[in-house]
Amino acid sequence: MNIGIDMMGGDFAPLEAVKGIQIYLSNAQHNLYCIGDATQLKELFQHHGIASPFLHLVDAPEVIGYHEHPTKALKEKPNSSIAIGFRYLAEGKIDAFLSAGNTGAMLVGAMFSIKPIKGVLRPTIATLLPKLNGNTGILVDVGLNTDCKPEQLNQFAILGNLYAKHILNINAPTVGLLNVGEEEGKGNLLAQATYPLLKENTHIEFIGNVEGRDVFNDKADVIVCDGFTGNIVLKEAEGFFNLVKARGIEDDYFNLFNFENYGGTPILGVKGNVVIGHGSSNETAVLNMILHAHQVAENKLSVKITKAFK
Repeated sequence: MNIGIDMMGGDFAPLEAVKGIQIYLSNAQHNLYCIGDATQLKELFQHHGIASPFLHLVDAPEVIGYHEHPTKALKEKPNSSIAIGFRYLAEGKIDAFLSAGNTGAMLVGAMFSIKPIKGVLRPTIATLLPKLNGNTGILVDVGLNTDCKPEQLNQFAILGNLYAKHILNINAPTVGLLNVGEEEGKGNLLAQATYPLLKENTHIEFIGNVEGRDVFNDKADVIVCDGFTGNIVLKEAEGFFNLVKARGIEDDYFNLFNFENYGGTPILGVKGNVVIGHGSSNETAVLNMILHAHQVAENKLSVKITKAFK
């Protein structure tokens, strides 16, 4: 398997990416295509004593910054690490591409380089939810689609359901709609219009509305919402984790909120394996992002999603 990684994406790139790769290469089983400024990367790999037959450098002299317009940047910087990464993915040179860089550029690249799966209205991203009972669920969408239609949320439920089945190994995931009350008919116009679609969806096991207090319990394996709401929930969870650490509290459950443990999340609904990491990714997050990309590619998640939408 060949995994491509954007070495220039992230607040601490390329150093933390190099350090994460160093850990990975200590027990490597797959090829890593490290895409970025070859001069910088060669110096860093040499400085850290990193050499491996699994390591391949791909020169990308241009970088897309966080504040650049995604479409414009990809057009004007064809030799950027993100643009080259998607080109390699589209050409089949790599089996998965991952980056902690400009999220908008990653979405645009996925949409125009490898294309959405036929039948998918809008690709989406999810985040893992550590449950109090020790299980793991997902929340979808968490920021890719801030304004949504009911039909899109209905598809997010299917995409989340497939992720839970094939990546989290949950045989029959339950799906809930995030709302301000449990009763049918609650919520804003979007929630009210989405509920009957989920209720009639034969591809999922819909259990009704779930409230904010249910996000981390076992009421639903997959929780669906628009990206605006989901991103607020995600950032609140990150903020709570930071608060717990700042107060010196050590707790095994709260430690599960550390994004470093998960690395990244795949874009669900595109014809390829694309994983987006946290902008503040350190070496541990980079390592786990690579491992998660392996898992997604090995389980052929995009292929299984494609079959489900035929």
